[in-house]
Amino acid sequence: MKMTRKEATQRRHSRVRRVVTGTSERPRLAVYRSNQHIYAQLIDDSQHCTIVSASTVEAELRAELERGSTCGASAQVGKLIAERAKAKGVEQVVFDRGGNLYHGRVKALADAAREGGLSF
Repeated sequence: MKMTRKEATQRRHSRVRRVVTGTSERPRLAVYRSNQHIYAQLIDDSQHCTIVSASTVEAELRAELERGSTCGASAQVGKLIAERAKAKGVEQVVFDRGGNLYHGRVKALADAAREGGLSF
């Protein structure tokens, strides 16, 4: 039986999460992509806490963006997460694409975060 797209994404995500873990020195940059928005978090898996987060549902980004489901919106979220991470003293992260393919909006977010000063 053929898997649905959601089942394939969940399977990829569990495969990635077996390997990728975040520490306090190098947290995990987790990306969640919905049809209308994109969310990014820096997570310390050893402490079980979120260090910083950014998404297209925030009021400051929503005012600037026409839609939250574009590559441009993802790039804005990537810049914002990098800016907030640097303010917290984080410069190195481990990238967790959340089971999504490294393409389109996920790639735009990652590239913008790299330009913002995060290394992964």
